[in-house]
Amino acid sequence: KRRRKPYRREIMFKFNHFNFNILDLERSLEFYDKALGLKPVREKHGDDFTLVYLGDGKTDFQLELTYLHDRKEPYDLGEIEYHLAMTTDDMEASRKLHEELGCICFVNEDMGIYFIEDPDGYWIEVVPEK
Repeated sequence: KRRRKPYRREIMFKFNHFNFNILDLERSLEFYDKALGLKPVREKHGDDFTLVYLGDGKTDFQLELTYLHDRKEPYDLGEIEYHLAMTTDDMEASRKLHEELGCICFVNEDMGIYFIEDPDGYWIEVVPEK
């Protein structure tokens, strides 16, 4: 006779945060505030690092900025085939803002999207709300 496995509830997962390692905390905080309206929602401080979690004020998702106090050289982002994506309710105004900030790095007119680049070289896709 086979033993039955005990009942196990279905495990649930949901997105929590995504991380970017940065070289200049103040420069990055200013960029994310001006370009995307992201604000610090919590921080963690260690002897050699600072973590600042940014939120959009609408969702629970957070962008974690990791600042290593002694790091001086830029991070190797490789082929940068990954990116963070943000939606906007006004593509025209968003694109104008990002053009003024000089941070647009790629535009795909056919898809109606574009990308901005943060001070450390990370790409953020801007897409219209559906």
